[in-house]
Amino acid sequence: MQSSTTDHATVARIIRARRSIRHYRPDPVAADLVHELVELALEAPSSFNLQARSVVIVSDEQGRKALTEATGGQPQPQEAPVMLVFVAESGAWREDRGDVWETAERLGAWSGRFATASPEDARQFHEDLRERGLEREYAVKDAMIAASFLMIAAEAAGLATGPMNGWDEAEVKRAIGVAGREDLHIALLMPLGHPAETRRHPGRRDPSLTRFAETYGARP
Repeated sequence: MQSSTTDHATVARIIRARRSIRHYRPDPVAADLVHELVELALEAPSSFNLQARSVVIVSDEQGRKALTEATGGQPQPQEAPVMLVFVAESGAWREDRGDVWETAERLGAWSGRFATASPEDARQFHEDLRERGLEREYAVKDAMIAASFLMIAAEAAGLATGPMNGWDEAEVKRAIGVAGREDLHIALLMPLGHPAETRRHPGRRDPSLTRFAETYGARP
């Protein structure tokens, strides 16, 4: 019980300590640590476990320069040693995801019956999304959940992040080699590195204004 309480306190501390950093030191981040953090990000849940999201690690000067241009000259891609591009794959359900179903069954997470039915269930679900114009939205949601996992994992590893706004999607796609791919969408850009600034917590609204019970606006 003590260990569980300690783990909860540690996670709570990490979440409350994380700040979005805009300026970074040039100190490199070890490739194996970057890979571990991306793997932790990809542990995030996804619709039908399709895992329809990927992360492109951009660390060379040319790639970061292209992302600098795609973000209108913002400092993060120029300063951070690593930029992470979260890519949402709205067409993943059309691809062969046999490895997903087979792995889930082999690990005992899914029954054989469930694994066998999953491809057709996923197809029907995503065809309905497509008809309603929601394919992209659902894929982006999954990618954003993964990005949230990475921010927490990076903070726990003593590194800084900061989800970025203000970038041109077409230019970002060109920078990572997927220009013209309508089935791929840029969900988020995120710098990763050692902070060159300290940011104070700006505070959050009183929970009584945003925490409701049963229906929106109803106080618990």
